[in-house]
Amino acid sequence: MAEPEKPDRNRNDGGNPWKAIGLVSALGIDLAVCAFAGFYAGGWLDRKLGGTGTWIAVSVLAGLAVGGISVAMVIRKVLRNSNE
Repeated sequence: MAEPEKPDRNRNDGGNPWKAIGLVSALGIDLAVCAFAGFYAGGWLDRKLGGTGTWIAVSVLAGLAVGGISVAMVIRKVLRNSNE
């Protein structure tokens, strides 16, 4: 039997602006959620371990790092899918 043809995913659809807006929004939300999670985790650590806000600063920076890695992974996946 003949194999059915697959749709051509390489064709340029003219660039959907809503798709781009959604991607940029998702990246921003992802980074913000990671930073806020770091803030709240740092506040909890500050209350449990005592401190002057050092835990908040460290955990916000850690949250931003995790968010940056997450954003990079999403961008890499989107670029890989656009090249297929």
